[in-house]
Amino acid sequence: MHIPHRPRASFRALVSAACCAVLCAGLPAGAGTAAAAEQSSRQAAGSKVVGYFTEWGTYDRKYYVKNVETSGSAARLTHINYAFGNVTGGKCAMGDSYAATDRAYTAAESVDGVADTWDQPLRGNFNQLLKLKKKHPGLKVLWSFGGWTWSGGFGEAAKNPAAFAQSCYDLVKNSKWAGVFDGIDIDWEYPNACGNSCDTSGREAFKNLMGALRSKFGGGSLVTAAITADATSGGRIDAADYAGAAQYVNWYNPMTYDYFGAWDATGPTAPHSPLNSYSGIPRADFSTSATIAKLRGLGIPAAKLLLGIGFYGRGWTGVTQAAPGGSATGPAAGTYEQGIDDYKVLKSKCPATGTVGGTVYAKCGRDWWSYDTPSTIGTKMTYKNQQGLGGTFFWELSGDTANGELIKSIN
Repeated sequence: MHIPHRPRASFRALVSAACCAVLCAGLPAGAGTAAAAEQSSRQAAGSKVVGYFTEWGTYDRKYYVKNVETSGSAARLTHINYAFGNVTGGKCAMGDSYAATDRAYTAAESVDGVADTWDQPLRGNFNQLLKLKKKHPGLKVLWSFGGWTWSGGFGEAAKNPAAFAQSCYDLVKNSKWAGVFDGIDIDWEYPNACGNSCDTSGREAFKNLMGALRSKFGGGSLVTAAITADATSGGRIDAADYAGAAQYVNWYNPMTYDYFGAWDATGPTAPHSPLNSYSGIPRADFSTSATIAKLRGLGIPAAKLLLGIGFYGRGWTGVTQAAPGGSATGPAAGTYEQGIDDYKVLKSKCPATGTVGGTVYAKCGRDWWSYDTPSTIGTKMTYKNQQGLGGTFFWELSGDTANGELIKSIN
């Protein structure tokens, strides 16, 4: 089963929607210990590096766990979020069981160069993740549940948080894939607000759900959550008690991207992941720094907030103005979906022509794109360090170049 997915929907488009009124082989002797110590040291220094790996990427994108290794990304990651598990019937559920546990990998596709056999008990992405963790003993993997497509089930789950938490624990800790997962990541888009569907479970639902998960998983497992970046007054951050739930999570991943995009088909053009506001930005509170300031202002510790980066760009077509703020006629053509494309494609398809708000924009022909580059990620890392944030996360691994150009700029 191939799950169509767009990385994140813009909260800008959705804030205006009527429904919004409701509101992560072998090694020489000692190498594993050294690698684990190095990654542990980086985490302690507030430099978590969390990358999403998509379950469905093994289909049309042909991005395998092996690519995390060959790109050099595995050595730089501290955590992988495996996306996504489903939420249905009030419980955590498998997303695509074939991709996760059944698909047989050839020797050429496998992390350690060893082909799967027909009779081995575990194949698929999960077995490949085990092989990757063997090479990188300090690497942690979390199973992420929900996402844009599958967040509709959280409302039912919120009716009985303890039962939901039990179902998640039983699935994540299933002995069939023992050792794969070090915890759980919740990607509810969005509690007591609207995403692909609208949730009316109340402001306390998210806090109650995360509390139940922490109680069930205990202190030995990681519990994290991807959360909205909507810092508008009365917006999605205000709709749920993220501050109250912070006590239960190891960290939050505020999705500081998709602020603007071609869901506003006629523009104005604006970068989808600005670090800061700038003169002429369509909404002054749509920026990474505004989101972080809002969350910190609620009392959420900076060390529990990670800086979000998109390894992709968003674009319009029918644009005549090079600078931001121009009009458009619709979304630009993308490899898998209109209006969006990977950094690895855009860097040559539409090279950057300017910088605004701490990110780049690019005008090529009638198309206009915005995305982050190694240089602008460097700027965002300076901000991350100044703010004392817990690290960086990104959506998602397959958007980077084959040699990990973007992840190499994360510190």
